[in-house]
Amino acid sequence: MTGQMYVEKLVPIHGVKHAWPLVFIHGAGQTGTNFLNTPDGRQGWASWLLNRGYMVYLVDQICRGRSSYHPSSGPTITYPAELAEKRWTACSHYHLWPEAALHTQWPGTGRMGDEVFDAYYTGLVPSLVDHAAEQTAMRTSGACLLDRIGPSILVTHSQGGTHGWLWADARPQLVKAIVAIEPAGPPFQSTITKALDAKPYGITDVALTYDPPVATTPNDTKPLQTKAYQATNGWTYMLQQEPARKLANLVDIPILVETGEASSHAAYDDFTVRFLRQAGLTVEHLRLSEKGIHGNGHLQFLEKNNLEIIELLELWIAKVV
Repeated sequence: MTGQMYVEKLVPIHGVKHAWPLVFIHGAGQTGTNFLNTPDGRQGWASWLLNRGYMVYLVDQICRGRSSYHPSSGPTITYPAELAEKRWTACSHYHLWPEAALHTQWPGTGRMGDEVFDAYYTGLVPSLVDHAAEQTAMRTSGACLLDRIGPSILVTHSQGGTHGWLWADARPQLVKAIVAIEPAGPPFQSTITKALDAKPYGITDVALTYDPPVATTPNDTKPLQTKAYQATNGWTYMLQQEPARKLANLVDIPILVETGEASSHAAYDDFTVRFLRQAGLTVEHLRLSEKGIHGNGHLQFLEKNNLEIIELLELWIAKVV
């Protein structure tokens, strides 16, 4: 069997107090265990939400963790410990982007040999290399999950952000809101290679429902017309060329994009927000630093102030649904 998706259902022991469950979609190299506990043994986001009466679903993306991999699904990639240090846990030591110097919230040194880092890294798993194939299979699995559990709030992280957009596109009537924690971006680009030919549909590698519809091309190389913008950090960012096509199935879904102060996403999440608004969506951009929450990198749900962050996110969820 291929394409199956493991989903863990967590129910509050004192009863469900909120109408809509939360569905967490983790990022690349990770699993749903990201949200259970932290690698230094503190309470995770899922436990915090359960204590407040939310039903929670944690998925393992296809071919990851408990969603078993089959060789016919294609090759995989495993992130080395050195990359995890540089981009997520000890980024202040490497200065790969200006904001990295502000990173203070990882518990421990964030370096190999530190017990917290080693506990975290033991949980990393291989991911599929083919993003389009992964997104296609996850869209099918996600639609099936939403058909089964009913209207839900999606909470996505990083590469898992692509699935949130696709699930909402496939089942807009079943997605009450999207909380996108530093979603995969910026539009049309890869953050690792800075290539300008990634995510041809702007925020995904496979087709979304645009109005007017996009023309299909071989390998979906240029379904959208783009325009380049020069940012103050020296990067060239891409948005749609005006008049921009609208993401027709997502226009009625409230969206929160949240960004940590010290993450690499601090440099470009604004362009993801601009792309979404250009496509007609209602988007709020929550920069943690503007709420007095400082020092966070990309793995906020594991960092020292993780509960302060989920409390802030829950306030937004309660406001919009």
